[in-house]
Amino acid sequence: MNEWASYQLQDFIPFTADVYFRLLERMGETFWPLHLLTLALGAATLVLALQQRTQIACLLPAPLWAFVAFAFFFQRYAELNWAGGYVGVAFIAQAVLLALIALTGWGMDNAPSASNPPVALGIAITLFGLIIMPLMAPLSGGSWYQAEVFGIHADPTAVTTLGLVLIMLRRFALWIAIIIPALWLVVSGLTLQVLDSTVASVLFAILAIALVGLVWKSIKAN
Repeated sequence: MNEWASYQLQDFIPFTADVYFRLLERMGETFWPLHLLTLALGAATLVLALQQRTQIACLLPAPLWAFVAFAFFFQRYAELNWAGGYVGVAFIAQAVLLALIALTGWGMDNAPSASNPPVALGIAITLFGLIIMPLMAPLSGGSWYQAEVFGIHADPTAVTTLGLVLIMLRRFALWIAIIIPALWLVVSGLTLQVLDSTVASVLFAILAIALVGLVWKSIKAN
């Protein structure tokens, strides 16, 4: 017990900030211009959700979660951190979950409205993940290849999906669909905190707002 108490959070992060951000840059270099397609799919998902075509909207992000699992976690992140493979499995589980919800129609909010405050929060979070997050690295002096993009990198994929499920789902399905994106943002936020990145506080703030929307929508549904 005393031995475990001697560990600090940084002891569980086996890489430096330079190595991690170079990994993000490699993702950008390798898969450009696939970014344009994933961003278009994200925008289409948002539009379809607001047009009340929620089943197809829920299906579109599923293959992107599977792609991030293989391209980011299994093939790259796992080289830096032994836990990367386990996170990749979780991302595949999220892809399967979104596909099953889409195919069965379970827990769908078939009449999402931007005038509904939780849905409005979901729209704001989705737009942040799709538009603002890719701009954060370049605007802070980083390379454009370090720009984190929905469907390519893990953080904006999780953030955007948090927003989308707030729009598309309700009741128990919403609670289930939010677990893996939320847990990843906790892990990523703690990692970035150790690496002295200001993005950590951004991820924690987004997560807090999403949880407020989750509870708010659940209360309104009862």
